[in-house]
Amino acid sequence: MSGIPHGNIKSTNVLLDKDGAARVADFGLALLLSPAHAIARLGGYMAPEQADNKRLSQEADVYSFGVLVLEALTGKVPAQHPQPLPDADTQRRDKKSATAVSLPEWVRSVVREEWTAEVFDVELLRYRNIEEEMVAMLHVALACVAQQPEQRPSMGDVVRMIESVPVDQSPMPEEDRDVSVTSPSIGITTDDGDGRLSSY
Repeated sequence: MSGIPHGNIKSTNVLLDKDGAARVADFGLALLLSPAHAIARLGGYMAPEQADNKRLSQEADVYSFGVLVLEALTGKVPAQHPQPLPDADTQRRDKKSATAVSLPEWVRSVVREEWTAEVFDVELLRYRNIEEEMVAMLHVALACVAQQPEQRPSMGDVVRMIESVPVDQSPMPEEDRDVSVTSPSIGITTDDGDGRLSSY
């Protein structure tokens, strides 16, 4: 694996070849741009430290990959999302009091509140017997989007984590499945931004 950071990992740069294998496009182009311009292209995939140092790094690429995985699992774009409020009464009383957060922050807040079914895209929940795989991939994604760069796994470790996820070879969609009641249990450890890990 090259030691050169990609600098622009996002869903629009992941293409499929004729065999359905994923290929990452746009490699090396970020190196031709000024650091500030390269970082500006990342949008919601940008690692927190890049807002300050404007540098490309492999750790930032891992963060961007984690956001990409969260995008696939949640069906949400990595833009700003309203943060869940403590209870339904507060939500009804003041919809505007919800603050906008990044996709990783939104996922952490939903997991923290144990609203697990809210995390996953309802289209994914139509497939049978993939809850364990979805939860395992959520673990991978949350490890990738740790706030501190040194707490993120290397991309090699990420690949090994993904390869260790058991896969059901034919998870056909269940047309009659009631996705509103599906709520796989999650035991997740996340970085709360201050270097401490919390379990949910």
